[in-house]
Amino acid sequence: MPEVHQYQITTQSGRLDKVLSELMPEQSRSQLKNAIDEQRVLVNDQIEKPKYKVQAGDKVTITIPDPVALDLEPENMPLDIVYEDDDVIVVNKPAGMVVHPSPGHPDHTLVNALLYHSPLSTINGTFRPGIVHRIDKDTSGLLMVAKNDHAHRSLAQQLKDKTNLREYLALVHGNLKDDTGTIDAPIGRSLKDRKQQAIVADGRHAVTHYQVLERYGDYTLISCWLETGRTHQIRVHMKSIGHPLAGDPLYGPRKTISGSGQFLHARKLGFKHPVSGKQLVFETPLPADFKQVIKRLRSQHPGYTVVKPGWDENESL
Repeated sequence: MPEVHQYQITTQSGRLDKVLSELMPEQSRSQLKNAIDEQRVLVNDQIEKPKYKVQAGDKVTITIPDPVALDLEPENMPLDIVYEDDDVIVVNKPAGMVVHPSPGHPDHTLVNALLYHSPLSTINGTFRPGIVHRIDKDTSGLLMVAKNDHAHRSLAQQLKDKTNLREYLALVHGNLKDDTGTIDAPIGRSLKDRKQQAIVADGRHAVTHYQVLERYGDYTLISCWLETGRTHQIRVHMKSIGHPLAGDPLYGPRKTISGSGQFLHARKLGFKHPVSGKQLVFETPLPADFKQVIKRLRSQHPGYTVVKPGWDENESL
C-alpha cells in the first residue's frame, strides 16, 4: 500500500519543493520533484506547483508509492567495509568509484557492489537503495549505508538534525588568512554551467567549518566538517573564498596538482546507532596518493607550518 504522510505547517515558510526537502530528508530532491509533478503532493487538499509559498497553517499531504522492484545488477566487487551489523554498513569508498547508478554510470557503482553483499533499504527507490548521503566520485572516504528502512529513516533524521559527524581532509590552493573559519553561503545550481553548483541567493542553506592543519606556502591542508550536505559543498565553499581544492577539475584552476581528481577525503564519520542508540565514530586513513602529495609538499617546503600538531597521529606519513 502507498504511504501517505501529512504535515501541519507551524513555522516553515518558503517554496513547496524546499519545504518538502526539509520535512522528508530521506527523500531525494528529484523524488520530491517527481511527487509534485505527478500530483502526489497536496496543499490544503489542492494541487500546487513547486514554487507555491507554504505558509504556517497549511496542511501538506504527500503520497509515496510502493517501492519499485530493483532492477540493478548486483556485482561482485571488492568493498572496504569498516563496520557492519544487521542495520548499517560503514564503507570506505575509493576515489574514482561512483556511489549510485545514474544515466552516465549505469553499473560498477558502490550500490551495485553493496547489493551483491547485503540487502539494502528501499526508501530511495530504484537507483539509490541504502544510500543516506553521498560523496563525489573522486572523493574518497567514509559513507554510512542503511540495510533497512528503519535504519534509513533514523540516519536521515540525524542528518537533518545535524547531530552526526562528518569530517573531511582537503588540500586547497593558497595560504588561508585565518586558522579557523566558517562559510555560511547558500548553494544551488550554477546559472552559467549546469554541471556546476554555485553560491546563489535562492540556493539551499549550507554551512562548512574549517581548521587549518598545515601550511605549505602555495597550498594549505585543512580539516572541514559539515553542518549541511549539499552537492559539492566543500568544493564550492572553498572556491567561493578564493581557495579551491587542489586537483579539482570542475572548480579549481588549470594549474594544479595532478591526481585522480580533487584532494578531498571523508576521514571521520559519527552517528547514533538507529537501534541501540550507541554513539559510533569511525576514522579511515588517507589514500596513498593523498599521503604522497603531503609528503612531497613537506619536503619541498622544509619550513612548512604545522598549525594543529598531532592531527596526523593515526597517519603513517
